[in-house]
Order: sequence, then structure tokens, then C-alpha cells
Amino acid sequence: MPIIPAMSTDVVDLRSFYASPLGHVARRFVGRAVLGFWSNLSGARLVGLGYAVPYLSLLRDGAERTLAFMPAAQGVVNWAGAGGSASALVDPLLLPLDDASVDRVLVVHALETSENAEELLAECWRVLAPGGRVLLVAPNRRGLWARVDGTPFGHGRPFSRSQLESLMRATLFSAENWAEALYTPPLARQSILRSAAMWEKVGAGLGLPFSGVHVIDATKQFYRRAPAKSRRAFALRHVLAPIGAPSASPGRQSLRQPPQP
Repeated sequence: MPIIPAMSTDVVDLRSFYASPLGHVARRFVGRAVLGFWSNLSGARLVGLGYAVPYLSLLRDGAERTLAFMPAAQGVVNWAGAGGSASALVDPLLLPLDDASVDRVLVVHALETSENAEELLAECWRVLAPGGRVLLVAPNRRGLWARVDGTPFGHGRPFSRSQLESLMRATLFSAENWAEALYTPPLARQSILRSAAMWEKVGAGLGLPFSGVHVIDATKQFYRRAPAKSRRAFALRHVLAPIGAPSASPGRQSLRQPPQP
């Protein structure tokens, strides 16, 4: 599913948003959905892709290691405190990780601004171990947060539920848990901020389709189709030519047996 995204939100703007009162509301309710799916990551190797640090801070306890990968178009900030940096600037379509090297990937503020969402998820599939899980936080195209430029959820391309389901099927992920968050209007008014818990409770209780974000917990499927170019390369191998047989003409193999002594 190729995407022509809007310009990525700068990392400085992302950090400023999460330091604001409205950002605190977003972290609170999105974080609650994230923790509802991944409450225990004991011994897991965890990677955050995009700007996931507000939520990685909630998940890192017990994890074997935690890395924060931030796209080059967005920029990077130092993260993980005084003990050394665990953040890096990366190409999200070419992660600096071996195949099957991590257990969990948390994708926040990345899918909607990726130049190719399908390739991004395919790269997540590659680095995840068998049975590994990805957790996606993506703007809901029917929600108010996707329509307001003053929040990072208003940049890039929002998704409907059916679009995300198709995207995960195409990249061999199986969605197992689905939640919605941010029914609170994306306004920094004190009256709205004080009533945020009520908005969330009513929206979730009624199952309204106007949440700000989708939160999806999906598992990596074990089997993957071979790339077409690999199948072609195998089909065109000259398997009938005996070893040492001379060529009858350039570009053509001879099937004659060498003379017997």
C-alpha cells in the first residue's frame, strides 16, 4: 500500500506536544491501551519505531533491552536517561537489525508518515522472531485528531480499520487485539482536559467510531511467500547441463556427454 505522506512531524515538535497538557492526555489514554495489551515484557527485546519514547518508558521495566529507532526525516533525540543513549536515527524501511532478532516492535508516529506503509510493516516482520508481536498506533481517519494539525496525529495519512486489516494481511501479520483511544476532543481547553476521563469512558462504552487512534496488537505469521524474483531465478537455472560440458554457442549449453576414454 504505497503512501505519499505529508511531511513528517519534527522531533522537536513531537517532544513539545508530549510535554503539553494535551500531550499528557494522549500519553495517558494511548498508554493505557498499550499496557492493556503488553503488560508483561519480562526478558523481551523491545524496539520502538517512530516517536515511541513516551510509551517505551511505560513498557521498558523487565524487558531485556529496549531500543528507540527514529526515522531520519523526523530527527532523533537522546533517550534512556543518564545511563547512555538507547536511541538511533534510522531508515525505517531498512532497520539495522538482523533477521528474527527482536520480540516486540511498537510503531507510533511512523506508519502514517511512511513513504510506504507496506514496506515498513514488512521490515518489522523481518526483524521479529517467530511468534513476535507488533503493536501499531495509527490515526483513525474518522476521528477528530486526524483533522487537527496541532497534534502529531493530524500529520500524514490516517487509516480506517479496514485499511489496517488489509495492510496487516498483506504483510503476514494476524491482528489479535484491537482497541480505540482518544475520544477526548483535541482541544487544550481546561474544561476539556478536566473531563477527558469522561470522554474516554463514554466513547469506549458506546463503541463510537470516532476515536482519535487505532491500537492494534498483531502476531507475526510463521510462513511467508517467496519473492517473485527468487522463484524466477530458481526456474532459469541450467540443471540439465553435465559438469564440464562445452558450450555449443555463446549463451547456450550443450547436452552432449564428453567422449569416453
